[in-house]
Parts: sequence; structure tokens; C-alpha cells
Amino acid sequence: MTDAELLEALAELEHVQWMAWSTNLAETGELSPSRLERWQAFWVAYSQLPEEIKEEDRKWARMVLEIISRAVRHD
Repeated sequence: MTDAELLEALAELEHVQWMAWSTNLAETGELSPSRLERWQAFWVAYSQLPEEIKEEDRKWARMVLEIISRAVRHD
């Protein structure tokens, strides 16, 4: 797996995690209608997201990679 493929895999995982969290939160009924509508537009597969939303997931994936990199350097 290349570095780029790893980044995308982690970004996709972040999106799956966000969908689980956000749908759970939506089920509480505590979201405003406008937020719910905005979020529902992104409850799709990672591959279907607009590039700017994918980049938000990549930001989190890069943080994970940085933590792993620091951990490996300390071994």
C-alpha cells in the first residue's frame, strides 16, 4: 500500500466514524433542521463526497499518521 493509498484508507475510515457518530447524534433529535439537512447530504460513501469534504477527512487521517510516525520513531 502506498502512502497515498494509506491516507485515503484512513480518511475513508474517518468518514465512516463520522457517519456513525453523526447519525447517532441525529437520532437524539437534538440537531437543528438546517444542520441535519447539511449533514444528511454527506451520509454517503466516501467515494461520493465532494473533494473539499474528503479533504476534511484527510486532515484527520494525517493526524493519525503523525501519531503513528511519532510512535514508530520512539521504538
